[in-house]
Amino acid sequence: MTAPQDEAWDYAENLLARPQRYIEVTLSRGEDETRLLHEGNAMVICPNNEMGNTQAELVARALGITLPDIGGSETVGVSSGVLHRVMSISTMDPTDEDIWPLFARLLEEAEAMRANVSELEE
Repeated sequence: MTAPQDEAWDYAENLLARPQRYIEVTLSRGEDETRLLHEGNAMVICPNNEMGNTQAELVARALGITLPDIGGSETVGVSSGVLHRVMSISTMDPTDEDIWPLFARLLEEAEAMRANVSELEE
């Protein structure tokens, strides 16, 4: 039997196999974990502990939203490029200080990608 995060990762890999300009995702925060969902399927699962909460906050920032309060959710549309960065962020250990320059770079890239999509829509 596979772990829920392994299933979520497999789902995300299949979704991101084909580049897309717009994918609607929901960041949902429960008492035990925060999940990034697409059409009800988990792509990222961050447990509500110190490391998981930091990962969830970084995922929210990459998506360009605020981490919802417990019991809340936020839906946003982003490109597959942004989601690739989100997936990378969700796999890294935020307690490793050496990794923070990479977090900063991935967040910067995600922000630039979101801005480019907004410019195209105008």
